[in-house]
Amino acid sequence: MDTDTPTITFAEQSGRINADLSVGTDVASCVALKATNGLSSRGMSLHGAGFIVTPAQAEHLGLGTRPGLERHIRAYRNGRDLTAHARNVMVIDLFGLTADDVRARYPEVYQHLLQTVKPERDANPRDTYRDNWWIFGEPRRDLRPALKDQHRYIATVETAKHRIFQFLPAEIIPDNKLIAIGSDDAFTLGILSSRIHVGWAIKAGGWLGVGNDPVYVKSRCFDPFPAADGLQKHRIRAIAEELDAQRKRVLAKHPHLTLTGLYNVLEQLRAGTPPAALAPPDRCIFDDGLVLILGELHARLDAAVAAAYFWPADLPEADILARLVALNHERAAEEASGHIRWLRPDYQIPRFGTAADKSQLALAGGAMRDQPIAAPGATPAFPKGDLAQTAASVLALAAATAPLSADAIAAGFKQGRKVAPRIQSTLNALARMGHLATSDGSRFALRRVA
Repeated sequence: MDTDTPTITFAEQSGRINADLSVGTDVASCVALKATNGLSSRGMSLHGAGFIVTPAQAEHLGLGTRPGLERHIRAYRNGRDLTAHARNVMVIDLFGLTADDVRARYPEVYQHLLQTVKPERDANPRDTYRDNWWIFGEPRRDLRPALKDQHRYIATVETAKHRIFQFLPAEIIPDNKLIAIGSDDAFTLGILSSRIHVGWAIKAGGWLGVGNDPVYVKSRCFDPFPAADGLQKHRIRAIAEELDAQRKRVLAKHPHLTLTGLYNVLEQLRAGTPPAALAPPDRCIFDDGLVLILGELHARLDAAVAAAYFWPADLPEADILARLVALNHERAAEEASGHIRWLRPDYQIPRFGTAADKSQLALAGGAMRDQPIAAPGATPAFPKGDLAQTAASVLALAAATAPLSADAIAAGFKQGRKVAPRIQSTLNALARMGHLATSDGSRFALRRVA
């Protein structure tokens, strides 16, 4: 479209037309899962440029001399800060304080906002923006509890050329153009950074901008996404930690590098361009950014996440989408029966769980648990879906202190020995793939990572 004679190409695709006018797998049919409830949100929407200050301005306003002000003037990041170069700015966040509180405790801050923010807010047609002029227009009341007591959280830029997830320190306040996910678990970071989730997000989200960049819509990309269970959790967590640290390390060492630049070069390599054929600027990024290592970490992560789903590592994208849609429907039915695979049970159950969920969490001492929570004293039914049956069998082995037989696992479900043949078949398959250890084919145990 850069000339008066644009080149137009056509492609043909056949299949069922879905409600969102897409063809093929009906991603739009997926529903939000309770398992992801309350964890993701867009960042803060300021509605007032005066909230943003430089470190020098913050010091002038009392940072370092006014007790407690360090809780209200903090580092601030937007999309370009993450994908390109950080501006090194801070933001004044007075959520939870009244105007009288601010004037009495932090008079310099009060006068600064009175001069730079209030005139803009006075002209705003929304009453709440005018009346609460000293706090952000959208302070994200629902996000704040999810970030509380976390030493870090996961963030991704809402609209970006490459779908990248990374950890941000808890003291950083996210801008409205970031999607923040209230988890400090590298397992969650690994799942979101995998090919399985990134492909899903591109299909489920939208597109925007001159470059038609993908948009991460949290209600369509994160909320309905059926994450893998705890299988491969330690391996995925280790790879994700290394990936996040590796990127941060090369970016800190070489100021000319950016996340976008790293992934631009990685995309060329994936498309078949050999390093020797890269243009000189890209070759510099390749060398300084250690892009081969970046690609290797992503490949290892993709393989580990696929294994956690019990899927082939080279599964085509169309098949991945079809399986994720089916798994979303299966998880939704599971949740309707009371089995919820909470991502952060210690945080989510007290806020969103049933009385039975809260009672079970209290019995567990508030510890995180990977398995679905059933009502106290109830014997769970053996799941119907293949993936859920596999997960149930593995969770039984994970909780055991000695190898178990199929009959022993079946005894823990309502159907009893009726499901033993199905469990035996599952255990045999997992043993062939190397996930389980067995000496005689009748008793099985999880292979432990050294």
